[in-house]
Amino acid sequence: MQDTLILILLILAGAIRAGTPLLFATLGEIFAERAGVLNLGVEGMMIMGALSGFMVTVRTGNAWTGLLAAILVGGSIGLIHAVLSITLRANQVVSGLALTIFGTGLSSFLGQKLVGVPAPDTFRVVRIPVLGELPVLGPLVFQHDILVYLSFLLAPLAWFLMFKTRPGLHLRAVGESPATADAMGVSVVGLRYLYVFLGGMLAGLGGAYISLALTPGWADGMTAGRGWIAIALVIFATWSPARAMVGAYLFGGVEAAQFRIQGTGTQVPSFFLNMTPYIFTIIVLVIATQETVRRRIGAPAALGLPYEREERG
Repeated sequence: MQDTLILILLILAGAIRAGTPLLFATLGEIFAERAGVLNLGVEGMMIMGALSGFMVTVRTGNAWTGLLAAILVGGSIGLIHAVLSITLRANQVVSGLALTIFGTGLSSFLGQKLVGVPAPDTFRVVRIPVLGELPVLGPLVFQHDILVYLSFLLAPLAWFLMFKTRPGLHLRAVGESPATADAMGVSVVGLRYLYVFLGGMLAGLGGAYISLALTPGWADGMTAGRGWIAIALVIFATWSPARAMVGAYLFGGVEAAQFRIQGTGTQVPSFFLNMTPYIFTIIVLVIATQETVRRRIGAPAALGLPYEREERG
């Protein structure tokens, strides 16, 4: 019985760690989509964030410097998407896919010499005094690295900003009816640029978490499709940061559980266990492409639609 409890705690704690990069990327995509911009370049931003974070950490010996670099690189790629989709009014799906292809290819090329290089500095577990000693809750919640604690704060903060403040009201208005928001004096273009940039920064942060905390080091394609899972999680969470937290840890639990199951010597093929997180991703994306479903689950009305300000006489 005790062994079973320990195994469950290990899986749940692993779910939080594995879900943290998903949570960062999902929150970023929620901000972008709430502003009306669909960004399918999350995977490219995450992998470039993972690479730049690790690369700068190797050069400087400081993980915080690497983290800052990853955030800036992710935000910069987000700005590229913003220029293409907002200013040039290019197809948002094509722009996002192009950035994912660009990011994965560039990271593969630039990261060749970093494969197998040990990380000189990482984000290690910080056990919170007193709280970390609590039974069950201590190892589950209060024995993580600083970035996990940051994610605990970021999700409720994002929810509060989005639904309880005037800037959040402006954000949602831009995604629902940009013409109305514009008529009320809200800068549609400015807010869309801001939140696409923020989304890129959070995607870069999620990528850096993988290479500097979850599995320190660099390996080609180490984000392993997490950017696509994050996009599906936005729909699963119905564009709510609070539900995104639940969804991220649910997916993280699937990933953590499949590793534990493989360790028990099960006869289930490992490739089947490895693909379980992505099966649900595909199902969610297929269902969500239906227009009636999108309206029912509350997708922003102007999502994916470029906005062109009308001339006023």
